This record gives sequence, C-alpha cells and structure tokens, in this order.
Amino acid sequence: MEPSRDDFIIAIRSAFLKKGTKQRFSLTFLLLFSVVLIILGKFNFTPIKHLKIGLNEIVYRTSFVASLPEKYADYSLKAIGAHAKIYKDYSSLEEELKKLKTEKYKAKFLENENKRLKKILDNVTYSSDIVFAKVLIDKQSPFLRSIIINKGSRNGLKKGMAVLSDAYLIGKIVELNYTTSRVLLLSDLNSKIPVSLEPGSIQSILSGDGKNSGIIQYTKNNTLINVGSIIYTSGTGDLLKPGIPIGKIYSNENRNFTDFFIDFTQLRYVQVLSYIEEENK
Repeated sequence: MEPSRDDFIIAIRSAFLKKGTKQRFSLTFLLLFSVVLIILGKFNFTPIKHLKIGLNEIVYRTSFVASLPEKYADYSLKAIGAHAKIYKDYSSLEEELKKLKTEKYKAKFLENENKRLKKILDNVTYSSDIVFAKVLIDKQSPFLRSIIINKGSRNGLKKGMAVLSDAYLIGKIVELNYTTSRVLLLSDLNSKIPVSLEPGSIQSILSGDGKNSGIIQYTKNNTLINVGSIIYTSGTGDLLKPGIPIGKIYSNENRNFTDFFIDFTQLRYVQVLSYIEEENK
C-alpha cells in the first residue's frame, strides 16, 4: 500500500516538531548550566574560576578574530580617505604654484615694461590739447567709413590729428574745412596706422576691413599674436600719440582681427587730440 499525501505531510510536521523540541531542550539546558555556574561562582570554587577564565579567554579571542575584518575595512577606508585628501592637497598646491609662477612672469613683464616706458618718458615729453566736437554726418557705404564733425581749421584742427571717443581711438582727420572736418574711421579700407600689441610690444599695422573691424598686418617675422592682446597706438612716425587704446585681438580663420572698443555706428560726440613731441635736453 502506497503512502498517501496526508501521510507525507504528517511526517514532515513530526520532523519539524521533533526539531523544535530539540531546540527548546538545548536552550533550557544552556540556561540551567549558566545558572549553576553563577551559583557555584559565588562559592569561589577553583574549577569554576578556571572555567570562567577559560570561557572569557575563548570569548575574547573569538571576538577579536571576528572583529578583524571590520577593523581592517575601517583602516582601509581611512587610508583611502587620507590618500585622497593628500592627492587633493597636492593638486591644489600644484595649481597654486602654477598661478604663482604666472604672476611672477607677469610681474617681471610689467617691471621690464615699466623700465622701457620710463626710459621713453625720460627722453620725450608730450603736450596735447583736446577739442570736443559733435558728429554731423555719418557717411556709411560698402567701402567708405567716415564722419563729419562740426570743428575745423578755425578751431586749430589739422590733418592727421587723432580723433577719440571715450578715450579710445576711432580715426584721424583726413579733410579740413574752416568750420568742419572729415574723420576717416579705423574700419575704413584706406585706414592704416602703426600700432603696438601688448603684452610683448609687438609692432604692427592696423588696417580697416570696410566693415566694423580691423585686420592686423605686417608683424615682424610673423610674430605669434595672442588672442585678447590689447592694441595701442605705437607713435611710430610721429603720426599719432603713442599709448592710445584701440581694441583687442580676436582670431577668425587663422587671421587676426581687431574688435574695436567703440561702436562706430553709435558716435555722437568725439574729441580731437593734437600733440607735440618735444625732446628733453
């Protein structure tokens, strides 16, 4: 006769009940054993003392061994954190060192530039007069970029005088009448003036492109020009007073263009600058 499904289930339940009984018996035995040890320990029995010492040693050693992985993991995490902090501090110090070196080079450049300019000022003195004028006509064409101002020869103006707006160079006088003058803007195709690019005191020629920008041409030995360099008048040929800011360099299609500091389409009032160069004796 084959066992039925109910018999199989009953057998499994009996096994679990037997296992539960064994567990309850073991727990009860351990509790009783512990109570007996505590009671006997009160009477200072030597075997009990040795047993307690042995049990304490076993528990201590077991706990120590069990805690080793946790301690090692904690030590490893701290070591990794310390290493990461050291690397971060090293990177920060390295970056600070680069900045300090850059500042050192800048300071050296400024020191040399100051010596050069001081030498120039020791030999040359500039005296200048400013005449304020109003823009009357703005002649804009695909190729001609010029303005007419309401000051002329009766105000002491002469051809070649520099014309500024907000202390920035915008052009020079090319035609002169008694009461008016025509100013050729730096963006005109016919405009060409000697300039100096800083830093580096790179000498070059600024030409107009017929639009609203200029082109840097004829640099000596194809000197490398950095984007963002500031353009000033160089004073070469005694055409314009040196050191007048014009704009800054930007690059497009491997050519160096000038972004003027002044928007030539928004001119309303200008200043005409005349200067006399006198050699110090």
